[in-house]
Amino acid sequence: MSHLLRTSRLFAWLFLTGLSVAVIVGSGFYLYLRPGLPPVEQLLEIKLQTPLRVYSKDNRLIAEFGEKRRAPITIEQIPTIQLQAFMAAEDSRFYEHHGVDIKGLARAAIELVSTGSIQSGGSTITMQVAKNYFLSRDRTFIRKFSEILLALQIERELDKNRIFELYLNKIYLGNRAYGIAAAARVYYNKAVNELSLAQMAMLAGLPKAPSAYNPLANPQRAMIRRDWILGRMKELSFISADAYELAIQAPLTATYNATEAEVDADYVAEMARAEMVGRFGDEAYTDGYTVILTVDGTEQQTATDALRSGLEAYDRRHGFRGPIGQLDAETLGGGDLSSAMLNYPRIESLMPAVITAVNDDKGEASAHVRRFGPAIMPFESMQWAQRYKTENLTGPKPEKPSDVVSVGDVVYVRVEELPSAPTMPSEGEPSDNAAPGTVESVRVSLMQVPQAEGALISLETKTGAIEALAGGYSFGQSKYNRAMQARRQPGSTFKPFLYLAALESGITPATIYNDAPIVFDDSELETAWRPQNSSGQFYGPTTLREALYSSRNLVSIRLLRDVGVPQTLDYLKQLKVPTENMPKDLSLSLGSGQLSPMELARGLAVIANGGYDVEPFLIQSITDANSETIYQAPEVILCDTNCNTTENAPANPTGGTDISRAITAKAAPETRVMRRLADERSVYILHSMLRDVVKLGTGRRALALGRDDIAGKTGTTNEQRDTWFAGFNHNLATTVWVGFDQPAPLGRREFGASTALPIWMDYMKVALDGMPPTFMPRPNGIVNIRINAETGERARPGEEGVFEIFKEEDAPAPLAADDMGPGGTRGNGDDLSRQIF
Repeated sequence: MSHLLRTSRLFAWLFLTGLSVAVIVGSGFYLYLRPGLPPVEQLLEIKLQTPLRVYSKDNRLIAEFGEKRRAPITIEQIPTIQLQAFMAAEDSRFYEHHGVDIKGLARAAIELVSTGSIQSGGSTITMQVAKNYFLSRDRTFIRKFSEILLALQIERELDKNRIFELYLNKIYLGNRAYGIAAAARVYYNKAVNELSLAQMAMLAGLPKAPSAYNPLANPQRAMIRRDWILGRMKELSFISADAYELAIQAPLTATYNATEAEVDADYVAEMARAEMVGRFGDEAYTDGYTVILTVDGTEQQTATDALRSGLEAYDRRHGFRGPIGQLDAETLGGGDLSSAMLNYPRIESLMPAVITAVNDDKGEASAHVRRFGPAIMPFESMQWAQRYKTENLTGPKPEKPSDVVSVGDVVYVRVEELPSAPTMPSEGEPSDNAAPGTVESVRVSLMQVPQAEGALISLETKTGAIEALAGGYSFGQSKYNRAMQARRQPGSTFKPFLYLAALESGITPATIYNDAPIVFDDSELETAWRPQNSSGQFYGPTTLREALYSSRNLVSIRLLRDVGVPQTLDYLKQLKVPTENMPKDLSLSLGSGQLSPMELARGLAVIANGGYDVEPFLIQSITDANSETIYQAPEVILCDTNCNTTENAPANPTGGTDISRAITAKAAPETRVMRRLADERSVYILHSMLRDVVKLGTGRRALALGRDDIAGKTGTTNEQRDTWFAGFNHNLATTVWVGFDQPAPLGRREFGASTALPIWMDYMKVALDGMPPTFMPRPNGIVNIRINAETGERARPGEEGVFEIFKEEDAPAPLAADDMGPGGTRGNGDDLSRQIF
């Protein structure tokens, strides 16, 4: 036997022995690891961590909650060239191998030996899916072997396109972007199918090292990686040489693009978030739920803007409180003024700025606005800034810029004119590539953050759907939702409930009450109670109608005394108006109890819809990650009689509906039956009286809307601590409150008509735009009768009179025969029957 043959046999035995050992070891590892490997079916059941998204009913994004930005996408929605870019970068033979690519591993090893680094990964896309979905990132042999086994198993049970789709939806691509769709938005603010070839290659370079090759953090390395991928795509014949040349010449265009809300509705968004967490726990942030709210995007944005504008207008009326800070000369000369103002946050549209120069001759001040740079503040924007002294007193009107600001003052401004605005990152986001804010022509106006706060709630009267809600000036400044949480005295906006109770008890709009001084002695009080009208005057005998539209306090007190305090409280419980914070004395008539703006708005909606129960709700529908509807708000049915259904909302033991629970009820029947709570005839008469508040009374400013279907009531409490306007037509009820969080006087010239009503008008002008006038239908049992306005009795023939409406049984008694003209007719010949028309 020759030496060559013996050597060959030796190598053959060694090879077989090595192969056997490898098979035995591999089999051992397989038998050891296989029981612990998860079944591939779990891939199809795994929920990608997709954020919670909240939309208005007209499908405009309100908010997104969740740490990970992800928008799952199907492979059919991804351009082929984008798929090829990822294949060139990660796994060029993806559609050829069976989960493990021996050639790819060999190529990676050669790259490592020849260049010291691996450009194309040794792991296949299938292996990365196995790692990303099932395994840890530990760099151990056991983990790598598990990855290989699992990849082989995945390839046997899933088709290639499904594997590729799972990969592209799972991968992390930097800046909290998970998946290709989210990355396209974050870096380019585009859909996947709108990306250029260069942009596609840039994204394909991120999975290997999302930080190292990030175009925002490391643009040079990202460009090198992008160009290598483009070269691989040309080498693999995925793109032509011409396409390659054009793509490598393309500049870096990546910028940070945060998800922008389309509607400014932070208080509403927080209510929806809290409700979703209450339903689903922390999974609400990751399971891809989509919430559609009842709010209309346009109306909601209008509500937010109207409230802010109204609070700013009130604040300007009371003067300038001075700068919010001061920078010394050394800091001003340091150059980096934006950094020097980091302690002064942006508040909504108000930006901090430092005054760098004051020029009285030119009538302007120069400023440096954080994140915008140099700006000009014309004196016209400062003329409102009389110095604040008290809520009732301001200093003299300024005559020049130096009367208002000085060099070094830090103030808030609003940018009014920015012809060539620089690209700026969102507050708190990466700014490495943000263009510096150095536009010379920026023009700003002097502003200050209002100290007064407010709330606006608008309800669809027949369903209870929240059309718009604003809980304060700035959610970023204060998370306190005044619309839901603040309990304040409603003042005269409470009177419609009292008057409705009176109408139900047989009192009529023509009933005469004496508007005269009244004094109450109470042993528990140090002094006697001497209530007054807001004007400080008394007007003598007054019909109930005039007393309401003129807001006569002394008539309301006498009216409550006639109706009875216990009876009125019982009636409030019947209307489901909370009574636990209501006094049990005659001060109740002046709105001295406490209600939240939402509770008042709900009670107003009961009046507006004709007397039916109202349960406010915010969520219209919820869909899961598979776009399947898992919750739909029930249909609302208004019911007068035979309302045979289960009660929907739990009754408050004190008589009110638990509004927070009603808004966030976790389950709902297919229909929600709303029962009648008030007599429709009494409500109809009250509508007529409240429309006179707008036509003749304290709400006359609302006539500017040019509508005859609106009604409402102003409200102002003692020392002007709370001011209100609650108004409606038959379809929409809106309530506005203005005051300080810690109750304090707003100023002796401030009333509901001057603070709350303008906000209400700004909102309702948009909310009612294009809608025809809507009135409550006239019910049976109502009569019109001409009365003597001074006595409230039927007018005699030839006597001056006005028409009033009554319930049939409460109408004034017919005139006696001796009050009639000859032959039982009016002096002008009209017959008796015509008196009632």
